[in-house]
Parts: sequence; structure tokens; C-alpha cells
Amino acid sequence: MLRPTEAAVVARVTLRDVNRVIDEHILPEAFFTLDDGRHVLAAACTLISFYFASARSLTSEQRLFAIREAGSRLHRFRTLDPDALVNEDWIVRDEFLTIDLTSFVKRTGERMDRLDAARSLIVIDPDVLAGTPVIRGTRIPVYDISASVAADIPIDRILAAYPSLDADSIELATLYAEANPPRGRPRTSAEIPTGAVIIADRGVRRRGKAG
Repeated sequence: MLRPTEAAVVARVTLRDVNRVIDEHILPEAFFTLDDGRHVLAAACTLISFYFASARSLTSEQRLFAIREAGSRLHRFRTLDPDALVNEDWIVRDEFLTIDLTSFVKRTGERMDRLDAARSLIVIDPDVLAGTPVIRGTRIPVYDISASVAADIPIDRILAAYPSLDADSIELATLYAEANPPRGRPRTSAEIPTGAVIIADRGVRRRGKAG
């Protein structure tokens, strides 16, 4: 089961979209639970992705029909294991209408694989930076990396600051942070993470109050 933030990443939609398919009963009830918070099956991400991506091409009724038909097949798998799904028929037909969901199944399966890889890369240890999520084998906070990417800092500069990382690690760290947004105010610390390299040491003078 995935939290809504994780499902949004795998389906490549917004968190609001994930909550909408639950609240408006677009997603069949077998694909989500409200017990102990909202959670959806990984397989549901295919249906969520399809519903919003096909909005310009299909009517709401047509999309809902496809979700009902494909949902009965997807629910047998529950997960998004590409090896298990590759030989399944994902074509839905309704009189003159034919909808092929194969590409959605494939893309969400690949995205789920990347999220699993991101989870494996990240370590949460109370003895390391007070439990702040860090990249395995380092003391580099995940949210520091994602903040750098969000600030449009070039990858080569991030790699220069963290020589122990590679481009794939940065991508996975960003994906993890997107699926697991930090709660509360950011932690402040004067400690420089192990593995980081200072590439600039320049003071910035604070502006005074406008007269």
C-alpha cells in the first residue's frame, strides 16, 4: 500500500488528484483503504494515471468504464511488478471504443521500480543526524539534495559539492523526497554533512531596513 504522496509520484499526478479519485469514488473501493490514514494499492496508480492523462481524449463515462474493466484485472496483481504484468491483455473494448492501457501499466510499473530503488538508497537511523533521512553510506541529508535540485542548481555543481554521489543517486534522492515530503519546520544545523565539499565560502551582507 502507498501513501497518497507516494501514489502521486508513481502516477505522476498531484496529491490533490490522488485525494480526488478517492473522495469522488473514481477509484474502485478495492484499490484503497481509509483505515489508519489513506493508502492505495500500487496497482491503483495505473488507473489514476490513465484517468487524468486521458481527460482530453475521452469522456468521464468512458474513462470510468475503462477503470472498472481494467481494475478487475489489475486487482489480481495488487503490485506493479513488470514481469508479472507483461503478458496480460490491457485492452478494454466497449462497442466501437477500444482503449489500450498497456503504456500506463508499463510507465507506472517503471516508476514504482524507481521508488523502490529510492527507498533502498535511503537510511533513517536515530544515531545518524537524529534520524534525518540520509543517503546510504553517507551523512548526506536527502532533503538537502532535493532542495538543491528544486533551486535549479546544475547537477554538475551538486556532484562537485558531494563527490560521493552520482547522477542516479541525486535523481533517486529527489524522488524519495517528493514521495516523502518533510513535516514541520526544516532542521537547522551548522554541521556540514560528511562527503560534502565547500565550493563557495562567501559572506552575504544583510540588508538594513528600508528608510
